[in-house]
Amino acid sequence: MTKAHPDPIHVVGGGLAGAEAAWQIAGMGVPVILHEMRPEVATFAHKTEALAELVCSNSFRSDDDEQNAVGLLHWEMRAAGGLIMSTADRHSLPAGSALAIDREPFSAEVTATLAAHPLVTIERGEIAGLPPAEWSSVIIATGPLTSPALADAIRQLTDESALAFFDAIAPIIHFESINLSKAWFQSRYDKGETEADRTAYLNCPMDRAEYEAFIDALLAAETTEFKDWERDTPYFEGCLPIEVMAERGRETLRHGPMKPVGLTNPHAPERKPYAVVQLRRDNALGTLYNIVGFQTKMKYGAQTDVFRLIPGLETAAFARLGGIHRNTFLNSPRLLDGQMRLRADPRLRFAGQVTGVEGYVESAAMGLLAGRLAAAERLGREVAPPPETTATGALLRHITGGADAKTFQPMNVNFGLFPPLDDVRGGRRGRRDRYKGYTDRAKADFGAWLAPAPVAAE
Repeated sequence: MTKAHPDPIHVVGGGLAGAEAAWQIAGMGVPVILHEMRPEVATFAHKTEALAELVCSNSFRSDDDEQNAVGLLHWEMRAAGGLIMSTADRHSLPAGSALAIDREPFSAEVTATLAAHPLVTIERGEIAGLPPAEWSSVIIATGPLTSPALADAIRQLTDESALAFFDAIAPIIHFESINLSKAWFQSRYDKGETEADRTAYLNCPMDRAEYEAFIDALLAAETTEFKDWERDTPYFEGCLPIEVMAERGRETLRHGPMKPVGLTNPHAPERKPYAVVQLRRDNALGTLYNIVGFQTKMKYGAQTDVFRLIPGLETAAFARLGGIHRNTFLNSPRLLDGQMRLRADPRLRFAGQVTGVEGYVESAAMGLLAGRLAAAERLGREVAPPPETTATGALLRHITGGADAKTFQPMNVNFGLFPPLDDVRGGRRGRRDRYKGYTDRAKADFGAWLAPAPVAAE
């Protein structure tokens, strides 16, 4: 028999992963203490003291659970009663086939929901260094902005240098400052089931001359100078600053965030744009829009000059300019076991972006998993991780052994992490059938994994 109220599990970090971990632990009947250093200790990326604050984009990316691995991860988290996904659904914004979030009410509701749970205690203040030895079960979900004191303590414990990469933030513009005589509302290929979804993006077209002038200005713009110790830190390929993409070739942006496909300009339907800049609603009121894929390390003055070259944004007023920050993550394939525990100190689990997953949803999913595994362990249950045929299991497998520790880099969920299908849909042809095969298999296997685990015999 387990105790009615087992000892609490401590979760360090109140971001998406930490908030989800705390919710899952409490949902399994185990008390949890959630530690968040803000507002006592601020970061340069966070603007509020709310839990689960979205500091970069407001997009959870694709919500297609049949043809997209991210959408499948959404489905799995919903099936597991995830707080992050249920709250996101209540604060969603039109975004075509993607799931975009009204960030401030989303974070406020996550904070209020956790604060109201009888088994959740929220404690504000930094955990400087390793958690106290008397904390027998701890989830560290401090994210890419792990405090230096904790990062140094982990490094000393593991004798392993933490890896690091740069991540960048896209600018946000006041809607009223956008020139709608040049811009228009349309999702690429008119995707979406509702009119709001089909018109979720605001498009700013460029002809060839405008595009070339924009690239020239982008390449000439003054950028942030890095400190000596930062110079060898790599970028994460899935979140490159636009000027870094432009340095790789003048056409790179036209085949990336500025691709003109699937769009028709109603102001000039006979002319196909050479490139298109897309903006996506950033709040429910529709007063703020972020420039999609426009993360940048340009200095603030250069940003306003360069972005106002975009047709429709000539008089843009910026609610937030872009920025760049240094993120850290563990060499998880070397340091973590299959239950997300630190090999050097198994009382410590890690979750979220610090483990080397990339993206809001991936981070929250690792928090969900760590919370369930920690709670099951506290309750004396034997619970295996989810199968690698699921999106959650595939991510876990990648960070805890599937990736090569020598070349380990942050990874978004994708079907390349899944084991091949063993039926006809596993062939090279029929990608839609193959992806549907992956998602059908994953849903069945994840549902089976969610079934209650037996209580271990005393």
